[in-house]
Amino acid sequence: MKSRTKVVVIGGGIAGCSTLYHLTQEGWSDVVLIERDELTSGTTWHSAAQVTNFGMNQTMVGLKSHSVALYKKLRDDPEYPVGYHHGDGGIRLANTEAQMQGYRHFASMARGMGVEYEVIDAQECARRHPLISTDNLLGGLWDGEDGDIDPAQLSQALAFHARKAGAEVYRHTNVTSLTQHRDDTWTVGTDKGSIDADIVVNACGYRVNEVGAMMGVHHPVASMEHQYFITEDIPGIVEAGHRMPLLRCPISDYYSRQEKNGLLVGFYEQDCKTWGMDGISPNFANDLCPDDLDRVMDVLEGAFERMPALTEVGIKRVVNGPITYTIDGAPLVGQIPGKRNAFCIIGLRAGVGEGGGHGWLLAQQIVHGEAQYDTWCIDPRRFTGHTNVELTALKAIEDYQNEFRFHFPHEHRPAGRGAKTTPITPILEAEGAEFTVVNGWERVEYIKPTPDFHPSLTFDFDEAFDVIAAEVRNVQENVGLCEVNGFNRFEITGTDRHVFLDRMFCGNVTKRDGRVGLGYLLNHFGMVKGEATIANIPASDRGPARAWYGSAAASEFHDMDWLRAHMNADEDVQIRSITNDQTILVLAGPKSRDVLSACSRGDWSKAAFPWLSVRECFIGFAPATVMGVSFSGELAYEIHVPNASLYAAYTALREAGKAHDLKLFGARAVESMRMEKGFLHWKADLITEFDPFETALDRFVKLDKPDFIGRDALLKRKEAEPTKKFVSLEIATDKTPALGGASLMQEGAVVGTITSGDWGHRIGKNLAYAFVDVAVSEVGTAMQLDLCGDMVAAQIIAAGPYDPEFARIRS
Repeated sequence: MKSRTKVVVIGGGIAGCSTLYHLTQEGWSDVVLIERDELTSGTTWHSAAQVTNFGMNQTMVGLKSHSVALYKKLRDDPEYPVGYHHGDGGIRLANTEAQMQGYRHFASMARGMGVEYEVIDAQECARRHPLISTDNLLGGLWDGEDGDIDPAQLSQALAFHARKAGAEVYRHTNVTSLTQHRDDTWTVGTDKGSIDADIVVNACGYRVNEVGAMMGVHHPVASMEHQYFITEDIPGIVEAGHRMPLLRCPISDYYSRQEKNGLLVGFYEQDCKTWGMDGISPNFANDLCPDDLDRVMDVLEGAFERMPALTEVGIKRVVNGPITYTIDGAPLVGQIPGKRNAFCIIGLRAGVGEGGGHGWLLAQQIVHGEAQYDTWCIDPRRFTGHTNVELTALKAIEDYQNEFRFHFPHEHRPAGRGAKTTPITPILEAEGAEFTVVNGWERVEYIKPTPDFHPSLTFDFDEAFDVIAAEVRNVQENVGLCEVNGFNRFEITGTDRHVFLDRMFCGNVTKRDGRVGLGYLLNHFGMVKGEATIANIPASDRGPARAWYGSAAASEFHDMDWLRAHMNADEDVQIRSITNDQTILVLAGPKSRDVLSACSRGDWSKAAFPWLSVRECFIGFAPATVMGVSFSGELAYEIHVPNASLYAAYTALREAGKAHDLKLFGARAVESMRMEKGFLHWKADLITEFDPFETALDRFVKLDKPDFIGRDALLKRKEAEPTKKFVSLEIATDKTPALGGASLMQEGAVVGTITSGDWGHRIGKNLAYAFVDVAVSEVGTAMQLDLCGDMVAAQIIAAGPYDPEFARIRS
């Protein structure tokens, strides 16, 4: 075994083999894979190995398309061919119009990635799959690229080609320790000696947390037992003269694909079972769990009704093996939070089908620092400290039970709720709050008009439309109060804090005490990495002079890793997170100054406390830090309060607000108002695929600054002609909001993709943001939006149509 290498990949399933292969494709040959047993001896060997192009966002579609293209290439490789049934086609069934509407949205979204789905009716489903019944069926989504592959051959082929490129694979080698050194390199201890590496990758499937523990981390991954069986030959398949399409059925929670002249039929039963919660035997390799078909009988009955042919054949083999889930069902692919030179590719419940793409994106991150797509939807840092074993298991069970049921807009499933709350959560609930979830935090979505108010699950505007309109109207006319919990907040101290922050941001960062500024961070390719406010707080009895760095609620681990990675050793800079110690109460509306003045000593006039000011004070007797900032477009204040004093501050504001028609408002009202103001949302509108000029952030870029991260790359990008531009649009319908990922069309060609959409209640327009081709980016340009299958007129408008002069914010 080598004693030194650039990368050690731990785990020899599809995740590890794909990562190793793609590292060599990116030009790194000094890489090693270590496997405790044989390759594919974990979950990969018993995978049902379906390979679909279907994804619920564009990143997932892109990585799956890469998998399909790679697997076709490997299938046709004469040196090491892989058995791959490509193009059998696949149908996702639906028995409600809401599901069909969702399929039409996903077809629109995929079109922007060059992938074509068909939405077909029940009769066409039966024509393409003659074994199914059309009872209780409306139709389905057809993916013509669907198929299945031999998982063991696939992994072996990836390892074969990686070896040819210089990589080495060590089988029957057990990793026993991971030690990180002061220079952030690693020593990987094994039962056959040690190997030093610059980078380690955890690709350990259901043993992910055994390896995670060696580096002092826990990953939100849990395993579920999953069963499928293989039938005897089915006459209808023999007689059909073609391979049966794959079938995925959210009606009865099962799937099927052809296996020789029979079917492989798998189940996602409601009475499901976690696996390995109390440890995994070291001898569990190439192994299965005991059969338990009684557990799937209710699902099997639904499968019999949909496919009567199943009642007429026997079962040749039953497979029951563990598959891994994360807390939201999507994998964890990328940098391990809080660790340098450590990555993971884990929680791949559909590992074989997606693994080619996951390894491809991970290898790009390792070699280049970023992938060609924004990978936030699979980033391990999208969860923070609340993701313990018990919560992960609850969410894994829920996701397993809903395997083929996509999330609707504003759908909040019940498992694991209440993971993060504040002292006023029960108070808000008593006031009628409906809650959404933001990185585990229970955040008010809107205030229900009645206790039994439950809007429909739909892609259209739902029954909460008028409720949200009323909240917005009160903010516009009077004053509203909203709790914003979980908002990321770092306290940065030290004499070099301003020098450090100036280097991190692409524009000017305010250094004046008592002032707040907004800025953008770029990556080393000059693309948008993050957005943050900087508030400079002078020294007081609450602490030394400091800068408060504020960013999106889910960005805590992401931003901390980025900031700490770019601190110079000789700088006097300290960063600590106060995200979980403080909560924001937002006071917004023309009467907000009156309310603030009624419950806090001091001069809150426009002259004494103008827009973009920050001040320490008391709300009643609760210590607070107030910032004059607004995400609503109205006069507004962010009131940051230690959680221990939150209830006191809240009651003081409510009491002061009685004379001014103060009412509560929630996140959906905020979303509507920020769209009207042209304000952007991190990881919806602000992504690493575009630079700040493409994202219409020119005013926040100062290229005459001598040094900031991404400056040289941005200068080179500025010399080239951009291909995309961020724009605002008005959508000519009051039925459905523009949905993220939907395709904008001109003359049958895709010219752009929606990033955000919502109704602007103050201006009475259906608004959207999108990246479009530069050639069609001028204000006034007309196009069509493929909105759940309907072609709806759309027109580019000037950004921020509500109060474009910012007079209300500055009032």
